[in-house]
Amino acid sequence: MVHASDLPQGKGWSPLTWQILEGINRIPIALFEADKKVDSGPIYAQRWLEFEGHELIDDLRDGLANATLELCRWFVDHYPESAIQGREQVGEETFYARRRQENSEIDPNKTISEQFNLLRVVDNRRYPAFFEWKGRRFFLEITNRDR
Repeated sequence: MVHASDLPQGKGWSPLTWQILEGINRIPIALFEADKKVDSGPIYAQRWLEFEGHELIDDLRDGLANATLELCRWFVDHYPESAIQGREQVGEETFYARRRQENSEIDPNKTISEQFNLLRVVDNRRYPAFFEWKGRRFFLEITNRDR
């Protein structure tokens, strides 16, 4: 399996998104063995994704997909040695919650700059950015024309 966190920290749901929301743009990606406990198997390989801070969700997902392919190709290309070198996870476990629609709420009293990381990670189709104003809910869509 592949997970976008520095395991055992950041187990659970949407670790890439939660880290972007935390202001982190250097994201660890781990290839690890599936185990009975969530995100807890030995780690076979790790690499880091570096973002500049302007990438939107599709760019972030593309980066993760490319890193996933690289890690999987490395594992296959170096098999069986790659399977032997797995290391156990060490350290305190932390968990991210599943993201939901309410996690895409924008505060109309804050600047765009203050909320840009939130705008970066919203999914315009499934979990669009929104705000409440005078008893109404308004939705925002963010796109990058350079993409």
